[in-house]
Amino acid sequence: MARLPDDLPIAADVLTRLPPEFRAVLEAVVGHYERRIAELEARLGKTPKNSSLPPSSQHPHAKPAPKPKPSGKRPGGQPGHEKLERALVPPERVDRTVELKPESCRRCGKRLNGTDPHPLRHQVYELPEIKPFITEYQRHRLSCACCGVATTAKLPPGVPEGQSGPRLVAFVALLMAHFRQSKRRVSLFCETVLNTPCSTGLTIKLQTQATAALRPAYDALVQALPEQKLQNIDESPTKEAHRKAWLWTFVTSAFTVFALRPTRAGDVLQELLTPEFSGIVTCDRAKMYWMLPSLQWCWAHLNRDFQALADSPIRSAKNLGTKLLTEAACVFRQWSRCRDGTISRAGLKSSLGKTRREIERLLLHGLNGRHARTSEVCRELFWYRARLWTFLDHEGIEPTNNAAERSLRHAVIWRKLSFGTQSAAGSRFVETMLTVIETCRQQDHDVFAFVTKAVQRHFAHRRTPSLLSGA
Repeated sequence: MARLPDDLPIAADVLTRLPPEFRAVLEAVVGHYERRIAELEARLGKTPKNSSLPPSSQHPHAKPAPKPKPSGKRPGGQPGHEKLERALVPPERVDRTVELKPESCRRCGKRLNGTDPHPLRHQVYELPEIKPFITEYQRHRLSCACCGVATTAKLPPGVPEGQSGPRLVAFVALLMAHFRQSKRRVSLFCETVLNTPCSTGLTIKLQTQATAALRPAYDALVQALPEQKLQNIDESPTKEAHRKAWLWTFVTSAFTVFALRPTRAGDVLQELLTPEFSGIVTCDRAKMYWMLPSLQWCWAHLNRDFQALADSPIRSAKNLGTKLLTEAACVFRQWSRCRDGTISRAGLKSSLGKTRREIERLLLHGLNGRHARTSEVCRELFWYRARLWTFLDHEGIEPTNNAAERSLRHAVIWRKLSFGTQSAAGSRFVETMLTVIETCRQQDHDVFAFVTKAVQRHFAHRRTPSLLSGA
């Protein structure tokens, strides 16, 4: 039961004469509104810098951070900086060469002859006129002279039954998924730039073909997820047919898997990681991750929580948050030294020993404080403090979840442009294409070449190429 505050505008003798039942109700009401006011005060000061709000949630005309003092230098490249320009391609790669010789001397006008052995080379890039390459297959129907039955020639292996070849299917799929264009704009691009007839309905058909071609490669990555010992996991809200859904990302050192599901619950982790998973996961502090065997909590999220405390109007919370931010800055500073090779992982652990003890002391102090919100945050962090320092003992683990955040960035921008998917088939296309695009980036593969190859094999009923290393 909440204790009545001392500054309640009711005389003390009046309170003592109240019936116990009424006093209990009064204390409950006061406690309820105290908690509600604290919750609203906490919301009031939330920004992307002190909470998990996305940067796009901040008003574009919000007061910006103070600008740094001018350096006095002019904008742009400074005198003496290295010149960057496009390198000339070798002569054998040039499609057309035009020889240009002066006819007369620019001073006296006398006629000039000869050849310069080292002429100035000037190369101009230009797009050729884009015309589709159309192949017509004439399937003859011949009647048998013996029985009279007509037989039609079959299409060669790999020739699609539709009118779109593998490169066109791959190109359209990447226009939607990689370059975030709508189906209407993709069809317009095909007709006006590629001179290829295309409707919005055809883009959906090609989307379905691309999903079918790439799905075996996607399923192989999903099956390999439980074997990956180090993973970064995050999720972002989206929509499927006007219903709320969640786009999950699982980032490993070799590949990335996206999964679009109707829930944010731990069932998704059980489905994709399976109960056999025994690795380490870097994530935020969302409760569904707590079922996993070993966690590294993201220090970027912690830094925002510490900033929220520092921005609090409560003096004790403000002081605590400021001190925690100072210690967190030391964590990031030492981690940068470890990442660039200045110190080893053992050296990192040794250098953060004092910082670790001070952060845990501050959390314990905040846990025992009188401010409810501060005490709640510090209690969780202190009780599970081992999850703050997993990265100190394991190579390959980073203190932040930046890998998962970066992998989601493209998907979040796409979602904002498309407002989600309209069907389960659309969701399968999204998760499949995002997985292939991000994994090809990780493995330094040409994503267009990979998708084209997958579609070619799909049309020829051959095995899909794999994105698993060594497969």
